[in-house]
Formats: sequence, structure tokens, C-alpha cells
Amino acid sequence: MTWNWKTGGIALGLAIFLAVLLVKPVGVSTQFVILDAIVADQLNPDLITRTDEGAWTSTNAYLAKGNGKYAKHAANPLNYSFVFVIALMVGAGISAWLRGGNGREDNRVPALWRANFGDAAWKRNLAAFAGGFIVLYGARLAGGCTSGHMMSGLMQTSLSGYIFTLGAFAAAIPVALMMYRKDAEQ
Repeated sequence: MTWNWKTGGIALGLAIFLAVLLVKPVGVSTQFVILDAIVADQLNPDLITRTDEGAWTSTNAYLAKGNGKYAKHAANPLNYSFVFVIALMVGAGISAWLRGGNGREDNRVPALWRANFGDAAWKRNLAAFAGGFIVLYGARLAGGCTSGHMMSGLMQTSLSGYIFTLGAFAAAIPVALMMYRKDAEQ
């Protein structure tokens, strides 16, 4: 089964709506901080500790803020948000598999990318990784990510969600027009 962008968008909107309605707003960038803390705590067992009162804290100021909220999540990662991020990755893998796997040429290098940058898959992978790193870095600077600010924020009619969305599209559209000057069908 092949979904176009409209069907996928409606399915994504429905999934976000159900998540916000039934559980809590969706956000994922903080979970990468939690994953970093889990790994760092394995390398340095003194990073995350429990106080005499039973609360969690950390020698890292960021993990200790909010009464050790992030330290607690790193110490006990099997919570909704962390499992949600794992499920995102598993879902992406299942989606790729259902479409025929990532081994197919059209999955590795889409026609629009090929028309503008050639058909070297490593270039596309490097660009995707660099773009993802920049977005995640910016998300942490902004205190949230596109799924938190945009998708959940719009779903909750948050003013900051609308401002973020306008800013994201105001930046993304001109950049995409500059990067993808050639049409895939040329």
C-alpha cells in the first residue's frame, strides 16, 4: 500500500491528536538528553544518585533541574516518553520494510535529491544526519522540538506553537527552494 503525503499527514495528525487526548503532549528531543544521561551514568555511576529523601538528583545541573526530573527519567527510562521515541524508530523501520526496504534505489536516493545532488547515497545520508543534528541541537536550545512545539503545540492551540510553526516554515520554504532548484522530472 502506498500513501501519498495527504494520507500520511492525516494519519500523523490523528496519531498526535490521540496521543495528546489520551496520554500527554508529544515531544521527543528531551529523550535524546535522557539517552545521553543513561549512557553517561553507565560510564560514571556518580552522575545520577538518589537523595536521602528518595528523590533523584545529578551532578549535572541540567539533569538535576526541576527537582531531578531528568535524572529520574534517566534512572528509570521505561516511561511513556522514552518508549514513544523507541516506538518511533521501530515504526520507521516497519514502514521502510513494508515499502520494500531501504535497499531499493528509490528509497535510498529520492528523485528530487538525485536531480539536484546526484545519486550517491552516502551524500544523502550525510546530509540527513547533519540536518538532524542541527535540528536536534536547535531544539534543545529552544527548549523543545518540532513535535512538541509544532505538532502538540498546534493541537493544544498554544500561541508559542503557532509562532514556532510560522518561523519554521518561514525558514524552511526559502531554504528548500534554494536547495532544490531542479525539478525531479527534468
